Amino acid sequence: MRLKQICNHPAQMLGHGEYDPKQAASFSVWASCARRWPSVRRRRLSSTQFREVAEPWRGFLEGIFGRPGLCLHGGTVVAKRRELVEAFQRENGPPFFVPVGEAGGTGLNLTAASQVVHFDRWWNPAVEDQATDRAFRIGQKKKRARPQVRLRGTVEEQIDALIAEKVDLMRGVIEGGERLLTEMATTSYWRFGPPWT
Repeated sequence: MRLKQICNHPAQMLGHGEYDPKQAASFSVWASCARRWPSVRRRRLSSTQFREVAEPWRGFLEGIFGRPGLCLHGGTVVAKRRELVEAFQRENGPPFFVPVGEAGGTGLNLTAASQVVHFDRWWNPAVEDQATDRAFRIGQKKKRARPQVRLRGTVEEQIDALIAEKVDLMRGVIEGGERLLTEMATTSYWRFGPPWT
């Protein structure tokens, strides 16, 4: 976990709160991507799993977009959460929203976004997919994209490889198992009738 925090920004692990973008490769790499975003006119979700980095990341994006964005974390009260979602969903709403981890819960629909960016990768691909699916719900009418950045030679690259292995394993077990179940014969396998009779 500490290595992941260092990949985000050393200040996150050190805890001093001085998030100078020049001191973190992740900010620099995302900056080169993000500088092209305002011209594309897409609205974005840019999630992170760490509350500590969410506000600095939001401030960084505000500098790039030249407009304020939104941030939602576990400390956001329920009434404020509704206001944030409604503000983002408006036609001319903020250009980006930074939801933190699982703070949004399962009912967070942000279909105004047409792109989902994970500032940091998740260990669990299902949790990452849930965060992505906040924008990919029924009612989404825009083309959607999910760009990813992997910094070579860092723990993030290893996390990406681990996630790919987990997804392959899941597909091999679950999809193969579903096929086996659906292709089973419908004739009885019990010699003396089913056990519930």
